[in-house]
Amino acid sequence: MRLNIKPALRAGMVALVLWLPLAAIAGEAVPVAQDPVLEQRMIALSEDLRCLVCQNESLAGSRADLAQDLRQEIREQMRAGKSDKEVVSYLTQRYGDFVLYKPPLKPLTWLLWFGPFALLIGAAGGFYFYLKRRGTRLASETLSAEEKQRVEALLGSNGNES
Repeated sequence: MRLNIKPALRAGMVALVLWLPLAAIAGEAVPVAQDPVLEQRMIALSEDLRCLVCQNESLAGSRADLAQDLRQEIREQMRAGKSDKEVVSYLTQRYGDFVLYKPPLKPLTWLLWFGPFALLIGAAGGFYFYLKRRGTRLASETLSAEEKQRVEALLGSNGNES
């Protein structure tokens, strides 16, 4: 016997069947700090720090395990009474200037600051010299009188054959 179930009810049942496994594997929310002021301070500070796993995402927005560990470390440092500068100093000592979205301008970070501009200038210079060399090569590649006659003969013979 076939059940006559309306299409909307059928779609709802399919959605429920597909949703149940997702609900079963969903994890619990990660507990935040007991102190909401400390949590806001941690979030504000971690917005200026780079996730070492994701690299192009802030520490506050990353869901990587290392990012969660680093946020917990920041909370612990703040609970210990350290200032934001001291926490950032601790993280840069441990992970280097790469953890900062805006690394300080010093000889070790010149490549980070000026590398993209150097690549752009180098690419523009390479393109300029390529075009210049190509232009001189095209100008020097003219046909001799004999080659011109041969081309005209070939083109003329194709045009005369109908």
